[in-house]
This record gives sequence, C-alpha cells and structure tokens, in this order.
Amino acid sequence: MAKLSFLLGFGAGYVLGAKAGRERYEQILGLWSDAKDNPQLQGLAGMAQARADDVVSSVKSKMGRDTGPEPAPARSTGTTTLPPATTTEAPDLTALPADPPPVG
Repeated sequence: MAKLSFLLGFGAGYVLGAKAGRERYEQILGLWSDAKDNPQLQGLAGMAQARADDVVSSVKSKMGRDTGPEPAPARSTGTTTLPPATTTEAPDLTALPADPPPVG
C-alpha cells in the first residue's frame, strides 16, 4: 500500500515538474520536503495508516480469513507424499533464570 502511494506521488510530481519546468519542479520538491518533515503531518499519516490497517484486518476477519499468509496448495505428483520429518529438541534451559524473583 505504501509503495503504491509513493509511486503515485512520485509520478505525479515528476509529470507536474516536467510540464512546469525546472523552477516549478524545485518548488514542488521544497514543498514536499517541508511537508514530510512536519510532525503534525507525520502524526496524521500515522493515524491514517493505523486506521487503514484496522479496516483491512476487519475486512479479512469478516471474510473468514486470518491475517497470516495462506499456505500454498499441495501439488499432486502421482506419488504418496509424507509429511516433513519433525525433530523434538529439549528446550534451552540456560536461557531461564535459576530461581524466579520473589513475588510479593
């Protein structure tokens, strides 16, 4: 989504700048630089992005899809497919504290 917005903005700026000449192009670049460094605009952009993310996840949940990537469909090769082998390893106990801190 962000890439598409960037490409559209870049394309529009390029076309407008090319038609208006170099002076207008540099003026547009200056305005863009001022706008992207504005903390109020950054805050609004962040809120808009969060809202868009909420809407997308809401639509996905209403469609019965979770937000994770969908698994690739299995291809039939005419042979029996076995599930991948799994290994069970003991948990790494060195990462845990010896005694938990007292509660209270």
